[in-house]
Amino acid sequence: MILTDQKILEAMEAGEIVIEPFRRECLGTNSYDVHLGKYLGVYCDRILDAKKHNPIELMEIPSDGFVLQPGTLYLGVTEEYTETHATVPFLEGKSSVGRLGIDIHATAGKGDVGFSNTWTLEISCAQPVRVYAGMPIGQLIYFRIDGRVENYYNRKPDAKYNQRTDKPVESMMWKNF
Repeated sequence: MILTDQKILEAMEAGEIVIEPFRRECLGTNSYDVHLGKYLGVYCDRILDAKKHNPIELMEIPSDGFVLQPGTLYLGVTEEYTETHATVPFLEGKSSVGRLGIDIHATAGKGDVGFSNTWTLEISCAQPVRVYAGMPIGQLIYFRIDGRVENYYNRKPDAKYNQRTDKPVESMMWKNF
């Protein structure tokens, strides 16, 4: 079941959902709009290796924007820090962003119950497009869970993305080997 605007507000009141900063005008009928943070990352190497750490180079988006280029994977980050304790969050692109040819995630659109952080975005584009820090980039949709959670993400000792950050985080796949 997808939470409506009223159910999202009730879950926030109960501490089940946290969104910082929260702006009431960003709450849609059944979603919450998130915004592109000021940092982008690109991998230092053109060939990535799933068994090795692949470092990224961080850059700050200038006030006049940054032009994304096709054929490059950019790691972005949401301005918003979120927590979910009784729902499964899904991050989807906004239709207006999609109509500019921007994808905000390749495969990682679902969060886990207990996820508590900003969202790293896997950004690619169909043609060159200028983006700006603070622009609406996606929307969070919350699904109610059924059953008791035994293993919250933020309590897992081996969770790779628990450290709070305002910057995009590169893949930690290498930690699985």
